[in-house]
Amino acid sequence: MKSRLLQLSIFLFIAFLFYPGCNLIKSIAPDDELPVKKTENRYYNYIEAYLNIKKNNLDKAIYHLNKTIKDDPENLYLQRELALLYLLQKDSLTALNIVENIIDKNPRDIDSLIMYGRIKQSLKQIDDAKEAYENVIAFDPSQKEIYLVLGDIYMAEGKLGKALKIYKQLVNKYPEFYAGHFFIGKIYAEQDKIVDAEIEFNKALDLEPGLEEARFELIKLYKSLGEDQKVINIYEEILRRNSNNIRAALELGLLYYKDGMIKDSDKLLEDLAAKSLSDSEVIRKVAELYLDEKKYDDAVIILEGMLKNSSYSSDLHYAAGIAYDGIKDKEMTTTHLKQVKPGSKFYQNAAIRISLLYRDEGKIGEAINFLENVIENIPDKPEPMLYLGSFYEEKEEFNKAEKVFKKALIIDPNNIELHFRLGVVYDKLDKKEAAIESMKTVINLDPHNANALNYVGYIYAELGINLDEAERLIKEALKYSPDDGYITDSLGWVYYKKGLYKDALKLLKKAADLVPDDPTIFEHLGDAYLKMNDKKKALMFYERSLLKREKDKADIEKKILELK
Repeated sequence: MKSRLLQLSIFLFIAFLFYPGCNLIKSIAPDDELPVKKTENRYYNYIEAYLNIKKNNLDKAIYHLNKTIKDDPENLYLQRELALLYLLQKDSLTALNIVENIIDKNPRDIDSLIMYGRIKQSLKQIDDAKEAYENVIAFDPSQKEIYLVLGDIYMAEGKLGKALKIYKQLVNKYPEFYAGHFFIGKIYAEQDKIVDAEIEFNKALDLEPGLEEARFELIKLYKSLGEDQKVINIYEEILRRNSNNIRAALELGLLYYKDGMIKDSDKLLEDLAAKSLSDSEVIRKVAELYLDEKKYDDAVIILEGMLKNSSYSSDLHYAAGIAYDGIKDKEMTTTHLKQVKPGSKFYQNAAIRISLLYRDEGKIGEAINFLENVIENIPDKPEPMLYLGSFYEEKEEFNKAEKVFKKALIIDPNNIELHFRLGVVYDKLDKKEAAIESMKTVINLDPHNANALNYVGYIYAELGINLDEAERLIKEALKYSPDDGYITDSLGWVYYKKGLYKDALKLLKKAADLVPDDPTIFEHLGDAYLKMNDKKKALMFYERSLLKREKDKADIEKKILELK
């Protein structure tokens, strides 16, 4: 059974999307109700407007509706319909101008005030929207939905007192309207007025017994008071009314477990596991309520319970792997993720996560072997190849990395990350021209890719060629990543190569502030200080560079030796 408040919210959304009336869009009024004077020309333009709306030709619809309004300029209905068409074209300002003109002449026109408020809301001009809605309620207290809209705005702003006033006005006018009592209850709950909140939620349920949201709010209240039995009773009531309420089943199964009611918990979770085989909403709810909220311990309890009699479910194993990963249990993470079968939509993600776990443990060889087997199972997927190539990079097996990246690019020729990694590998293989071409491909695919722009510029600087172009590219990269220390270092290095040592030094010092432990930046600083004849500082930065290096120490050691 669908939630009543959800249905109400959908209704309000649709009403506000197409409000007011919209007979022009939905249907043509009969002759005797047509809101224009009955002349053949006016009727023709009105019909043309309608037909063009049906064809989604809004420009022509607006043209014909304007012609109709020209013949009947005092017709507010047509003017509102014209404003609505502009809204459908996402031209809020023109629509707003039309509605403002209506309100200037007819300040108590309710339909126009509501449309004005909606437009102002869409433009984030909330104070104007609130004023409009307040006027609607003052001029026509029967506008039930506007109380809800205005109350919701005040609640979103944290102005609970004003929201409460609006909702109380609503229930005074419509004492049998369940939504008013529900939202009053929510405000009381936020104000820690537990008894008052409980009364209002129960009033809402008396008026609308199928209102699940009110029961979940009562559950929150009773949980805060530690009244587990009341909580259990409400969960059971929800499930009696709607056995398909996955949230209630998950939460009750967890509560049963924590209260030591293991058999009851197992029964609920086993039923959910069976349901998950044909209904993806079960896994989605687990993700939404527990994984996304980082409630990993609770997720582990729920998923292990579900897996007791559904150990073959790849989806459940994947979710369990994510939960165990969240509590840093690498062994159980790997155990569950390995149970995800190749046919599962989660197989690729599970495989990549396992490979990264191996890599993090220093088992790069196992990561490579594992991914090679995975690629045999899903040979048409480039993502595992991206990781495999990256692992080969880490092992400095650049030729193998190149081969893997090229194979992946046959499958996905516009993959930006693959082109970038291939360019890096070419650079490490000292294939500078190929590296530049790969990075240019990245830039063609993504002109704002700061890393690729920087990479080409830095290669030019290292080679001492195209220095003006190098400067242009790196400055462009800094537009998109202004606080990137590595890109700042690149620009400093271009200036160094141009002989602009003072400018270079300024940028290299900034780069070292942004990235305080990079050996290459330290070496560049040493080079710049040396050109400025400050041998003491040059030596200091060369020594810092040496301390940070794990390999390629010969050149820096030579520079240090020459200064000593």
